[in-house]
Amino acid sequence: MYSSTDLRVKELLREKSWTTKQLAEKRGMSESYLTHIKNGTRRWNEDILRRLAVAFEIHPVDLFSSKKTIRSSEDQSIASTSASASTLTPRMVPVMKDIPTHPSPYNNQVMQITSGYRDVFVPVLGLEDEDAFCICIENNNMKPKFSKGDYVIVSPLCDIRSGDVVAVEYGNATKIKAIMQATVSDDMVILEAVNHQQSPIALNQNKDYYRFIGKAIFKYQKID
Repeated sequence: MYSSTDLRVKELLREKSWTTKQLAEKRGMSESYLTHIKNGTRRWNEDILRRLAVAFEIHPVDLFSSKKTIRSSEDQSIASTSASASTLTPRMVPVMKDIPTHPSPYNNQVMQITSGYRDVFVPVLGLEDEDAFCICIENNNMKPKFSKGDYVIVSPLCDIRSGDVVAVEYGNATKIKAIMQATVSDDMVILEAVNHQQSPIALNQNKDYYRFIGKAIFKYQKID
């Protein structure tokens, strides 16, 4: 689901002295589509926000010309509230390489520093989970679901259901933390690699150790 358009594209084009065609060429986008975005006659998504923010060299939140409340949804998209909403509420989610064992604002900050992402954040609109964190995918081992350079937002607050992509810790002898797809039944948990190229791991809920750390709710794709 996409959010309604109300972006500062016209204003920013004037500031840069660019035409819509020039902007389209810079980001490899359709000139006609950008014209609709500029005029507010088409809807944008998170990928468009990122592309425009990169082109204009600004924070994605600074693309908005009016305030709206926007929340993360369970299908890895962003959605808008009605036009009467009064505030735009981005949360700056800390980026890190590794999954924190016990996510919290403090533990996430420590993990940021130890994994080499100190002071690196991504904005997520309307996310209320203060323990949320962002994993930067550093290789292509999870393609095609995730590629190197993608940012995956994980929320510990979200309910987890079968088929969800999750951050999980498992293993009786050696604890392993990973991003995997989970299938949950009455007595079993099946963990599967998101690229479906490795054998699934079957865990007995009564005998084997596992713990869901959070649910992947949002993805920023790398823009080449």
